[in-house]
Amino acid sequence: MNENVDLRVPVLIVGGSLVGLSTSLFLSRLGVRHLLVEKHGSTSTHPRGRGNNVRTMEVFRTAGAEQLIRDAASVLADNHGILQAGSLTGDDQEWLFKEIDPGGGIARFSPSGWCLCSQNDLEPVLVSHARAQGGELRFSTELLTFEQDADGVTAVVKDRETGEHTTVRADYLVAADGPRSPVREQLGIGQTGPGDLFHNVSVTFRSRRLASVVGDRRFIVCYLTAPDADGALLPVDNEEQWVFHAPWQPDRGETLEDFTDERCIDHIRRAVGAPDLDVEITGKAPWHAAERVAERYGSGRVFLAGDSAHEMSPTGAFGSNTGIQDAHNLAWKLAAVIDEAAGPGLLRTYEAERLPVAKATSARASARSGEHSHPGYAGSPGPTGGRKGGMLTVALGYRYVRGAVLGVDPGLPVVPDGMGLTGEPGTRAPHMWLGLDGERVSTLDLYEKSFVLLCDARFPDWRAAAEQVAKRLSVPLEAFGIGSVPGADLEAGSGADWAASHGTSPEGAVLVRPDGFVAWRSEGAAADPEATLYEVMVTLLHRG
Repeated sequence: MNENVDLRVPVLIVGGSLVGLSTSLFLSRLGVRHLLVEKHGSTSTHPRGRGNNVRTMEVFRTAGAEQLIRDAASVLADNHGILQAGSLTGDDQEWLFKEIDPGGGIARFSPSGWCLCSQNDLEPVLVSHARAQGGELRFSTELLTFEQDADGVTAVVKDRETGEHTTVRADYLVAADGPRSPVREQLGIGQTGPGDLFHNVSVTFRSRRLASVVGDRRFIVCYLTAPDADGALLPVDNEEQWVFHAPWQPDRGETLEDFTDERCIDHIRRAVGAPDLDVEITGKAPWHAAERVAERYGSGRVFLAGDSAHEMSPTGAFGSNTGIQDAHNLAWKLAAVIDEAAGPGLLRTYEAERLPVAKATSARASARSGEHSHPGYAGSPGPTGGRKGGMLTVALGYRYVRGAVLGVDPGLPVVPDGMGLTGEPGTRAPHMWLGLDGERVSTLDLYEKSFVLLCDARFPDWRAAAEQVAKRLSVPLEAFGIGSVPGADLEAGSGADWAASHGTSPEGAVLVRPDGFVAWRSEGAAADPEATLYEVMVTLLHRG
């Protein structure tokens, strides 16, 4: 196809918020050249989207960004609980939970933990880290048009400062362009779900005396429930910067212009229960909570990620986390196909895996809004009993029942009844601490740029098979023998049983994908390990 093209890249990313930036970082780490365009001139300046769950911090850990993010979030490191109160000065107060991880139970499952980092603090870290890894990011650059054919996507982007147009030819386009995604609209992809749930106006304000009213209550958010002044209060620095989410009723004719500074100040004072509180309004931004999931996650060579693929209630911060994990799932598959390690069929597994997760997670987010009586939400509370409702299970324990996995019962629920993570195919691989060249590493630290085969160091046939299969298929495949015998690649600590924790026997093996999910496992020895592993890899990579 003859084209007048100014720039050629393997991947064009449209949208430079959390999900687009995460896509850029993950692709950069995998050595995939790409261009990201974002129509706004800079990253977000509004403190929102602050809850980064355990799984999200794990993927940032493997991308080398976890500590950078924790450093950026240090001011809120001691904020943990969710408080519900009639006001901050009255007696009607109840902790919905006081600790995110009471007793430190998450350490059983992960080397990471939750992190409270607002979007305006997180995005600059992602920009800097992605660029340091080779990512090309252009702000003030807007997608004008795109069209695709059998071989790629041709897009025209505009520099909003200079007016210059650039024609970009990409093998693939990733649309991370938000809930009203123009890319999704052009593709004609519909959405399912209840739709709009509620509307809020997010008000940023400065108050020097509010910290003394809050005292030592280091909450993530406080839901204030006064009938005439409800809302959600969030600390930005625990000192004088704050955010208040006020309910907004556009369906009753209420406009943004109705939220004057005077009205917002009065509302905040009544909600807090401090009529003389000093309040200086510094900004306002409307936002809409909805539950919608795209009917498809793309078309041809164009893929949806983040809010363009799903909208969720903000309670529990599931939306941004699900989007970042979309990006992580898609990135390694794009890299494998672009590098010709996998066939194009691998990319079809993106929708097969991530769409069911979005449906299950969005339903849980809406239920949690009901459980927490989120201001403005009129829906019914979801089921609160049973372990299935736990945030950790939804955030970390979900499974892929179809896709680039083998040996999964497709009838299993996407979100199980409780936390397991015992090496079942389709689940995130188990975490355990091991020794590598004198350093203490998590098994999760091994998974980023290749498939990894774990086996017992006493049974070297699996390692030899992996080396031969990698050569035959010309694919990245690493093998690690675990144990305390001479020649072991990874040393297990005293009493640690890697095979039992991964649901196999010492004679077996576990194959883990670059994104840390178990692709396949052999629970015992194979008559011909090389032939077995070769067939598995060909199937997973759609090389047939």
